[in-house]
Order: sequence, then structure tokens, then C-alpha cells
Amino acid sequence: MPSGTYNTRMLSTIGQIAINVHDSDRATAFYRDQLGMKHLFSAGKLSFFDCDGVRLMLSPPENAEFDHPSSILYFKVADINQQYETMQSRGVKFEDKPHLVAPMPTYDLWMTFFRDSENNMLALMSEVKR
Repeated sequence: MPSGTYNTRMLSTIGQIAINVHDSDRATAFYRDQLGMKHLFSAGKLSFFDCDGVRLMLSPPENAEFDHPSSILYFKVADINQQYETMQSRGVKFEDKPHLVAPMPTYDLWMTFFRDSENNMLALMSEVKR
């Protein structure tokens, strides 16, 4: 491609996200039972879940270079308070309570953070119409 020319076909769809885990069975149980995610299949120590068309892979790190916490995944939910209560009743430990992050022109952005069984930080987010 000539210099100064841009490709109009940019990356836009995520097919899979990997989350580092140290205990595959424990992590699979957490995502399936405590978060209520749809488990697709397991292959050896890998475990796969469906996130509305995006595949989530739980995977032990291949080597020390990859042994670090994952990026924060923000799960979009309709009712953050209800989801917070449901997940707490399943034993999910939250870092905070649902709170207003940013008032937007047509909605308020709410978030709360929690950790998975492997100590990875995750979040719930909700766009609450005004």
C-alpha cells in the first residue's frame, strides 16, 4: 500500500478474548456457575464461553512472558443493581458498589468492579437512561 494511503477496511470485530488462569477447573466453575456465562466447550486446559457472539477463552499462560493479569473486561448489563445483587448471592466478591462514573447527555454511565477466581479484575457497566 503506498505511503499516505489508508485501508478503509479496519479491524472492528473481536472473535475471541483470552483470560489467564492458573486453575482451569476453578476458573471454569466461576465463569459458568457464579457469572452464569454459557460454557461452549473445553479442550484440555482451555475453556471457552460465549459472550454474545464473542468467544472468551480461559487459558493457563504458555510461559512466564504471558503470566500476568488480563485486561479489564467490562460486561454491559441492563440493570447493574440487580446484576450486582445476583452475583453477590452467587459468592462474587466486589471491589465496590455500583456507582455513577459519568453523566452523559442521554444516560448515566454506572460501573462496579469485581475479581474472578484467578484475581483478574472485571467490571459491570450499565447505561441508565435519564
